[in-house]
This record gives sequence, C-alpha cells and structure tokens, in this order.
Amino acid sequence: MSTRSRNWCLRTAGAWAFGIAISLSACAPTTEHVYVSQRPPAPVYEVRGVPPGPGYVWVEGYHRWDGRAYVWVPGRWDRGPQARAVWVPGRWVQDKHGWYYVQGHWR
Repeated sequence: MSTRSRNWCLRTAGAWAFGIAISLSACAPTTEHVYVSQRPPAPVYEVRGVPPGPGYVWVEGYHRWDGRAYVWVPGRWDRGPQARAVWVPGRWVQDKHGWYYVQGHWR
C-alpha cells in the first residue's frame, strides 16, 4: 500500500470514528447535576395577566442558582412546539448530595 493510500485510509477511519463518537455523545443522557447545599427559596408569586393569544401556556418562573445565590427567573407566556403540547414545569430535587434543578420541558 502506498503512503498516500495509507494516509487516506487513516484520515477516513479517523473521521468515521469521530462521527460515531459525536453521535453517541449526543444521544447519551446527561446525569451530571449542579448541586446546591442551600434549600431553594419559596417560589415568587407572579401575576400572570392575560395570555397574548390563543394557544399560549403560562411557564412558571423559578429560582436559578448563579454559583453564589438563587436568582429568580420570571415566568412567561409561551407556545408549545406543536398543538396540544403540554408544559412540564421544572423543579428542584433533593438527594444525598444536595439540591439540583430539573429543567422544565414540553411534552
């Protein structure tokens, strides 16, 4: 095999392996959490107002940890990615390591 052919094979195999690794990592569930030792504060009561139009759903505000303290992220009116989508609210969960936040999402 010539040097040119061998180099081409190595580059192709490397690109293929890289593509597989990226694909697998994109599908792998992330289990890393940012833990906070302090309990999150009680949710802030927000006035929702009138929805801006049909199909809008209220997405609740939540406390976000900024690395030093909790910061309130206000709620908002939002539309789902498709008709009849349901908003699953985010929540703070406690386990033996402390508190971590599970993001809200559309289902």
